[in-house]
Parts: sequence; C-alpha cells; structure tokens
Amino acid sequence: MDTLTPRKIVEELNRFIIGQDNAKKAVAVALRNRWRRQRLAPDLKDEVLPKNIIMIGPTGVGKTEIARRLSKLANAPFMKVEASKFTEIGYVGRDVESMIRDLTEIAVNMVKTEHLEKIREKAKNLAEERLLDLLLPQQRGRMEVDEQERERTRETRERLREQLKNGKLDSRYVDIEVREKTMPFGVISNVGLEDLEMNLKSMLGNLLPEKSKRKKVKIPEALVILEQEESNKLIDMDKITQDAVERVEQTGIVFLDEIDKIASKGGGYGPDVSREGVQRDLLPIVEGSTVTTKYGPVRTEHILFIASGAFHMVKPSDLIPELQGRFPIRVELGPLGKEEFRRILTEPHNALVKQYTALLATEDVEINFLDDSIDEIAEIAALVNDKTENIGARRLHTILEKLLEDISFEAPEKHGIKIDIDRAYVREKLTDIVKDEDLSRYIL
Repeated sequence: MDTLTPRKIVEELNRFIIGQDNAKKAVAVALRNRWRRQRLAPDLKDEVLPKNIIMIGPTGVGKTEIARRLSKLANAPFMKVEASKFTEIGYVGRDVESMIRDLTEIAVNMVKTEHLEKIREKAKNLAEERLLDLLLPQQRGRMEVDEQERERTRETRERLREQLKNGKLDSRYVDIEVREKTMPFGVISNVGLEDLEMNLKSMLGNLLPEKSKRKKVKIPEALVILEQEESNKLIDMDKITQDAVERVEQTGIVFLDEIDKIASKGGGYGPDVSREGVQRDLLPIVEGSTVTTKYGPVRTEHILFIASGAFHMVKPSDLIPELQGRFPIRVELGPLGKEEFRRILTEPHNALVKQYTALLATEDVEINFLDDSIDEIAEIAALVNDKTENIGARRLHTILEKLLEDISFEAPEKHGIKIDIDRAYVREKLTDIVKDEDLSRYIL
C-alpha cells in the first residue's frame, strides 16, 4: 500500500476502465486517505472518518467496475450489495445489518486463506507422513525391533515417499477415516432466517459429537483430505477472527449499488414508506454503529461506503438529508460515446475483442478484428444506445454476441481456419437490425 499513490491507483484503474477520470481520482484519494490515517497518532486516528462517495451516472459506464478493481488493489474486504434488496425492519426482506455480517464473513475467509497459504507446506508434509503410515503401518505386538528391521522399514518408507512424489501411487486406493459433524436439524424458511440457521449451527457445533466415517479413496484425493485436516489443526481460528474483524473495521469497503432505488419523491404511502425506512436504517450503519456478528461485534465508523445510482427518476437530493450528509463526495460519470466504445473494445487488459479472440482460439479458430470493424461496432453501439435505452458499454456485449453468433456456432467444425472481420462483415450481420428500431429493441 505504501507504493500505491493516487496517481498509481488511477494508472492501475486505467488498465481496466476507460474514461471517468473524475471518479477514478475521487476513489484514489479516498483509498490513499485510509493509508494516511493508519499513520496518525492513536488519539487523532479515531477522529478521522472516511469520506464516503456517491457515484452518479447511467448504467454501464463503469461505476461497479471502479469499486471492484479498487478493492482488489487495496486487498481489502469488499462487499457489493444492491440497496433495493433491503427493506425496513418489520417488512419481508433483509435488514441492512446483514451486509456488515456478510462483509465480516468475506474478511474471515480472506484472512483464513492467507493463513492457510503460510502453513501449506507444513500441512502437506504432515499429511504425507500420515499417508505413509497408512501405506506402511507400524508392526504391532513386537516389543523389540532390531536395528536392521528399523533400517529396512526406513528404506521402504523412503521408497514409498519417492513413489508418492513421482505420482506412481496415484492409481492405488487407501482407507481413511473422515470426521464430520452432522446437524440433526435444518431451517426451511423465507429470506432473512438463513442467518438464524447458521448461528444455530455455529452455537451447537461444538456440543455435537464428531462422527467418523471410513472412506476408500484414491491416494491423490486422500492427500487432499489429510492436508485439509492438518491445516485445520495448525491454524488458530481465534487469531484469524480477530484479524478479520480488525480488517473489516479499518479497511472494509461496502459498495451500495442502485441507491437511487431507495430514494423517494416524498410520497407518504406505498413503497415510498419502506424506501425511507431503509434510508433511516442505513443511516446508523454509515454514520458508525456496532453490528453484532457471529464473530463478535463489528464497529462501522471507519468502513468506506461507495454508493452509486443512475438517478433517472429521482435526484440525490431526494435522499433524506441526514443520509446525504454522510456521502460528502459526489462524482458524476459521463455517458459513453463512439470514441470510448472503440477504446473499450481494444485497450483494457480484459478488452472484449481479446476475450472473444481467446475463446475462439480454444477451438483452433483464429479471428482477426480489423480496425474498420472496431470503428463500425463502436458506431453501431453508440447509435443503438441513442435510439433505444442507453445501457452504456453493456451494449457492446449484445452486439458482439450477435455479430459472432454464426462463427461461435460453427467453430467446432472449422478447425484451423482464420477469419478476418471487417466493416463489410459487421454491416452484413447488423445493419438490417439497426435500421429496424423495433427489432433492435429486442435483439440489440
């Protein structure tokens, strides 16, 4: 994180996202401020709160992608939630605190994976020793074993170890004992009560006895099972939980998508009542409160919240004033045009043209997009967005799927051929659909 300056963060985001420089700059500064806060004196550190962000822009312009790439850069617990799936407590649906519980679960898995990676080699060696014990059991009933016998056993064991490492024993079967906890009940319920089932299982898990079951498995599978058992013995879950909770509190990022769907125009009836209720429930979470999770209490004061919405039907000012105040940074993302589409098709690390070329290469079919075809695809995407609904860069997916439909269908029978896609090919496949506005509404 020391080397991730705002400029470096923007450069990294540029590898995947075209344009939207203002939004990139805002999230880069917000991420760097978290690093700066960690270096403050303890008395001041707790006073510096994250500056939450609202990204405003039409669908398909990169709002979600910016937040997702940012979390990967920061190696921070990241949770994307649709604000529209929450309802006010008392209504059917999920309460807003569930996103913090889910974020904590993500952090625990993240920290556990890191710890498992550290002890992987040791767990592998212990699993190997246990497997060798199964393949070459100790002789019982003899009180004394002479030195020659011990030496022969050692040599046999080393030969088996060598064969195991070289894969010569992969076809052999071995009997192993697998321990598992069985739950005598389950909760069949509506949405929202799945947390109840998980909490009951975690509470009663230690009280219920482990059930052993013998399984006959191939040696590679046995090695995996034994390695998992040894890993679970070596890791300290209390330390993992403690680290995960701290990571959520200090570096967690929650991306609240579709926040405009819980804004209301001030109607006091119908769905507006529940929408305002969700905003009121969100307020203490964003402001800073303590949420009870199965891993212990989690404070939300320093979690960074990034909200986004298209705001077609409502305005950010339609959110309740208290919630508006909790999102001091507002960034507007502009719509995408022909030039941006052309760059999206070719420039990013995961560009769509590169993806489709690689997919068809698996069938030994080489496709080559000429420059004029890229221009034509970008122009058609911009035109269809203007004539119908503007869905941003997502339009490129539908256009490319339609364009390559026949090639993708026939690819398995066309091994070893090379296809050049030019402007004429694009027009042949798409012009009629684009001209017929009703047809393009359904197909593109």
